[in-house]
Amino acid sequence: MKTITLYPLLHRNAENIALGFEKNSQLNDAVKKIKGVKWSNTHRCWYLPMCKESYDQIVSAFNGKASIHKIALQEWLHKKKKVSDSIVPVKKEPVKHRVTKSSAFNVSTQNLEGLNRFVEHLTLHAYSKTTIHTYRNEFIQLLQRLQDRPVNSLTASDLREYMHYLLSREKISENTAHSRLNALKYYFEQVLGKEKFFCEIPRPKKTQQLPKVFSQEDIASIINSVQNLKHKTMLMLAYSAGLRVSEVVTIKTYQVDSNRMNIFISQAKGKKDRMVTLSPVMLVMLREYAKKYKPNIKSYLFEGAEKGSAYSTRSLQQILSTAKKQAGVNKPGSIHSLRHSFATHLIEKGTDVTMIQKLLGHNDIKTTLIYLHTSNKDLLKIISPLDSLDLK
Repeated sequence: MKTITLYPLLHRNAENIALGFEKNSQLNDAVKKIKGVKWSNTHRCWYLPMCKESYDQIVSAFNGKASIHKIALQEWLHKKKKVSDSIVPVKKEPVKHRVTKSSAFNVSTQNLEGLNRFVEHLTLHAYSKTTIHTYRNEFIQLLQRLQDRPVNSLTASDLREYMHYLLSREKISENTAHSRLNALKYYFEQVLGKEKFFCEIPRPKKTQQLPKVFSQEDIASIINSVQNLKHKTMLMLAYSAGLRVSEVVTIKTYQVDSNRMNIFISQAKGKKDRMVTLSPVMLVMLREYAKKYKPNIKSYLFEGAEKGSAYSTRSLQQILSTAKKQAGVNKPGSIHSLRHSFATHLIEKGTDVTMIQKLLGHNDIKTTLIYLHTSNKDLLKIISPLDSLDLK
């Protein structure tokens, strides 16, 4: 009896089941009758999408005509499960850090052990799910390139060449390069214990970009353009306290303290708690919102579509985008720009920068000092030499 060999095929960034068999007219006729089967000139084989339905069709098509050899396919599926088990779920993956569903291809069994050890080490040291997710995805990019070469055998020189390739050939951004280096540095120095392994690998210079800031007039126009009370309240809250989008949607009702006029932000970025101010205008708005929506005191202040769930960060970003269009504000900027605007406007009003640092939850004062460059308080005092010319 003839034999059909099933094996995994990555084609056009999609996982497929490839069929391998010796040239035979009977088998060729049988495979052409399978629904959805395609021929690849590149790989010189027939293939179907990687799913149980495809496998069942193959078994049915060749029943009594050929025996099916599936060891290669089973081994790959087992390895894929191990790769999937290392994933730490997060609410939303930043697009630049997403890994395709085909990440099991080209990762050797030996390097898969290194991946699992990497994730385990990060988890035991209580890193956030977002950090673990990002580091894992950056690390797996290297593992895919190595294929069967053991990752633990790499030298500092190997990694230097790898980073040079990424920057010169793949043209990754400076931010992606820093993220990749952070992940690899953690693995080799913290997991494997190779001290100062990266001291000879230079980091690319980051571009100096100022935060995107709205004027107070822009923000007033944006807020006034929103008719939905819930949407307006969320935008006002983001600006009034300089909150991150994730902080707005995860605030619990009980964290708003009207007696002390503050809001408790729990376990924000860096696993830090902090207190932010509750403005009197914001308190009035929140009371109006509470009368209409009656949020559960123990649950989220702004519930999502499902009862007891947090509001979607993506939906809140879309609310701002729609409001900007309605208000005629063409400046680029997201919910985070409201946070930047909050800090900038406080500086323009003379608020001490160390107080702004506490309100924003920055570890380093240098991070807060960037807002000195977005403020136009001192720029307005400067008289351009053009103004003193005797022009006709």
